[in-house]
Amino acid sequence: MLEQMAATARAFWTVAPGRGELRDEALAAPGDGEVEVETVFSGISRGTESTVFHGRVPPEEYQRMRAPFQAGDFPGPLKYGYSSVGRVVAGAPELTGKTVFALYPHQTRYVVPVSAVHVVPDGVPAARAVLAANMETALNGAWDAGVAAGDRVTVVGAGTIGCLVAWLCSRMPGCEVELVDVAEARAATAQSLGVAFKRADQASRDRDIVVHASGTSEGLDMALGLGGFEARIVELSWYGDRPVHASLGKAFHAQRLTLMSSQVGHLPAHRRARWTNARRLAKALSLLSDPTLDVMITGESAFEDLPRTMWIVAGDAGGTLTHRVRYPAAGAVTA
Repeated sequence: MLEQMAATARAFWTVAPGRGELRDEALAAPGDGEVEVETVFSGISRGTESTVFHGRVPPEEYQRMRAPFQAGDFPGPLKYGYSSVGRVVAGAPELTGKTVFALYPHQTRYVVPVSAVHVVPDGVPAARAVLAANMETALNGAWDAGVAAGDRVTVVGAGTIGCLVAWLCSRMPGCEVELVDVAEARAATAQSLGVAFKRADQASRDRDIVVHASGTSEGLDMALGLGGFEARIVELSWYGDRPVHASLGKAFHAQRLTLMSSQVGHLPAHRRARWTNARRLAKALSLLSDPTLDVMITGESAFEDLPRTMWIVAGDAGGTLTHRVRYPAAGAVTA
C-alpha cells in the first residue's frame, strides 16, 4: 500500500506569468543513497518567488537563478521553490522517521539524495523550520557586512530577510540596530524581535553598516544617505528585470562609501576555508530554536489552495513576510 501511495505526488507549477496549477508527478522509489520525503510544510519566500511567478527573471540570469531541484525552465512552465520541511518515510534507515529540511519546490512527496536533506534539530518545530532558507540568506548577509560588536547598524527594508538580518545583528554585543521601513505596521514586528524601529524620516545617520533589503530604488538611496564616513552599504535586494536608480552623486564619493552585493549562492571569501554550504544551513536551522521568530510567519494556507495563494502573495505590496503552506501530512508531525 505504501508503494502505491508513493508512486505519485502533486506539485505546484507556474505555468505562465501570474498563473499556477497543481500537477501530478511520477515518483520513483528511492535508490541507494536516496530518501523519500513526505512534506508537512513549505514556505513561500515572497520576494524571489513573486519575481519568478510573474516571469520577471531576466534571461541572462536564468542559469544562476535555478533552484536546486527546479523542473522546467524560466519563464515557465516550471516548478520552483526552496523551503520544504517533511518526514523521511523511505530510504536511508538512519533517517527514516526524522523531520528534515530540503531546498525543494512545493510538492507533497519527493525523492532526493541523502546529501540534500538536513535534519531539523530538536527544539525547532517543523512549522518554524520553513524559515531556514531565509535565515541562511540573512546569516550570509551579516557575514558579508562584517558586523562586529559595538557597530551602529541600520537595516532598510523590514521584509523577511531584512527582519532576520536585524535580529541577527541585534544579538551581537553592543550593536545598536535600527530597522527602517515605510510601513508603520512593521513596528510591531520589530518590537517582537527586540529591534528598534524607525520611519524613514526618523532614521539615524552616520551609521557604520547599512544593509539594504527593501527591493526599491528609494530604499537604496536612503541606505546610501545613512552611511557614515567609509561605511559599508550592503545590497541584499534582488530586483529581477527591474531597473534600479541610485544617487551616486551627493556624498557617495566624499564619504568614501563602499556599496557591495551579498548573495547566498556563495560563502564570503573569509569563511570559505572552514565553512561549507551544508554547515551554513545547519547553523541557520539551529538559530530557529527561538520562538520569537514565529512572528516571521504572517499567514498559512493549505497546499490544495496554492495556485490561488501564490497569486495573492505574489501581488501583496508588502504585508506578507513568509507564508507557510500546510500539507495533509502535517497532522502527523508534532515537532
